[in-house]
Amino acid sequence: MKGSSVNLRRRLLWSLMILVLLFSALVIRLAYVQLGEGPELSAKAEESWRRNIPYSAKRGEILDRNGTSLAYNVTTPTIMAIPAQVKEAETTARALAPLLGMTEEKVLATIKKRELIVRLQPGGRKITMEKAQHIRDLKLPGIVVAEDNKRFYPYDDLAAHILGFTGIDNQGLTGVEKKYDDKLNGLNGSVSYLSDAAGRLMPGSSEKYVEPKDGLNLKLTIDKSIQSIMERELDQAMVKFQANSALAIAMNPKTGEILGMASRPGYEPADYQQYPSEVYNRNLPIWMTYEPGSTFKIITLAAALEEKKVNLTQDQFYDPGFVEVGGARLRCWKKGGHGSQTFLQVVENSCNPGFVALGQKLGKESLFSYIKDFGFGTKTGIDLSGEASGILFKLSRVGPVELATTAFGQGVSVTPIQQVAAVSAAINGGKLYKPYVTKAWVHPVTGEVMEEAKPELVRQVISEATSKQVREALESVVAKGTGRPAFIDGYRVGGKTGTAQKVINGRYSSTEHIVSFIGFAPADDPQIVVYTAVDNPKGIQFGGVVAAPIVQNILEDSLHYMNVPVRKDQVAKEYKYGETKIVTVPDLTGATVEDLYEDLNMNFMLAKSGSGKYVINQAPKPGARVEQGSTIRIYMGDVLNDIHDHTKEEGQEP
Repeated sequence: MKGSSVNLRRRLLWSLMILVLLFSALVIRLAYVQLGEGPELSAKAEESWRRNIPYSAKRGEILDRNGTSLAYNVTTPTIMAIPAQVKEAETTARALAPLLGMTEEKVLATIKKRELIVRLQPGGRKITMEKAQHIRDLKLPGIVVAEDNKRFYPYDDLAAHILGFTGIDNQGLTGVEKKYDDKLNGLNGSVSYLSDAAGRLMPGSSEKYVEPKDGLNLKLTIDKSIQSIMERELDQAMVKFQANSALAIAMNPKTGEILGMASRPGYEPADYQQYPSEVYNRNLPIWMTYEPGSTFKIITLAAALEEKKVNLTQDQFYDPGFVEVGGARLRCWKKGGHGSQTFLQVVENSCNPGFVALGQKLGKESLFSYIKDFGFGTKTGIDLSGEASGILFKLSRVGPVELATTAFGQGVSVTPIQQVAAVSAAINGGKLYKPYVTKAWVHPVTGEVMEEAKPELVRQVISEATSKQVREALESVVAKGTGRPAFIDGYRVGGKTGTAQKVINGRYSSTEHIVSFIGFAPADDPQIVVYTAVDNPKGIQFGGVVAAPIVQNILEDSLHYMNVPVRKDQVAKEYKYGETKIVTVPDLTGATVEDLYEDLNMNFMLAKSGSGKYVINQAPKPGARVEQGSTIRIYMGDVLNDIHDHTKEEGQEP
């Protein structure tokens, strides 16, 4: 009996000890959870309760080289719903549907979703401020007006193919908007709050605001003014010639900076959905490939001069109008040919047989080596998407005919940007630069330059001495040859025409051409190179007639804008029959009317004002350059002293 009592007490003691140990372990575990893991578990709990209303970061602006904004964001409201907080869903849907341009069924289905937060889209995305205020005034439970950003392009279609556009979520879809989407986009922020499992706002909780981090501003090499000039001229050309398409590029030949780049047909980035995809997806200056025609002769010329295969002023060439090569007759554009001429005149006249001779002097290995060194056959690497590489003959497949046609720009396929880069190298001292449109990345608040692009030299292709000869020859083309329509009085301009038959269904078309012109100025110190090409203009299809005047207008207005001074030391223009001659206005002050009619040699018409024997003033002023046959208004006085008195009254030097 006594033994049983002892055993019982022993079992009770062990049980008590086990209970104490278990309780101690529980206390220790509870203390560990509370003190050790407590903050982490609290954070996880809060995270599971927290709901976020997104606030988009401000997308970076896209600026021209002078800081003019070409694309920026405007804040727009977006309507969101927290389904768990919506009361009377049918009434809410009925109130919102007409304001958002959505059906009641669509709104109702959205606000009844088993989700924490939903957008009322598409109608609730990026609405007007007035509409947002109206919705706020309704005070609908569970309906939130959040901030969103909408991309705005202040100049409509200007530089559209470079800029590209963004989608409904402000993501870049084409152009630099797409290429640099990450840097432009920044990091989104939010307003967060605590809610229970049903999505109801937890009493006593506060909102937490995470500020969005705005994207960087992108400064382009593009100059808005030059871009506007180019696009104006392309628009006029499309109307005048009813062409299939047109394009233009302007570049600084000393750096590779693109000053302007345009395609037609164009589009407005803000309404890109209204245009065919082939319009906004094809940036023609980098995407389009075609046979260049005579603009390619600049490369053959540069190679022949560098290899000392020709002396432009001393070597002679006779052009009968064609050349026989490998059983094929290759014709010159001028029926009957140009006859006997120097090779400088071969360049001026864009004589195909003459350039065949230069190609033959070089040989296929040498010519194609220079073609590749000038960057043809490979992408330039410009920082835009969609660039093509063009097509060259494989050297093993180059026979006498292929060598001959390549020498004058037929049988090879190139892109406009390749031509601009290559010709820039031919006239800038022989340096091939990589073209680029990104000038710098700028902090959106401080304006600090975060990254800056520098000119990238690819290679030295020809010598400075050869480049000088190329510049002088191409200036002669504009003053005396096929490029005369690009001549600008007071500016030294060089350039070359191009007229290439289009290849349609594997055969050369006799009716459709791509006409082009590439020009640069000043010819002795090039500041700008401009290339334009027009696809299938209606009517006369010659580069000198269609494209050269376009480049002339772009160059002249751009040079004035760039404050490039007018000069008098240009090569004199040779005028052909029917062309309007530009002449200098003489100083007529002090002359008598009798003297005037003897001395003006029919260059001008006179309009007389006042009475008297002597000319005391005139308009235009002496030294002005005007078209032959223009009217000079002369002001007459009785004595020569009136010259001083009259000019003094007008605030002019006597």
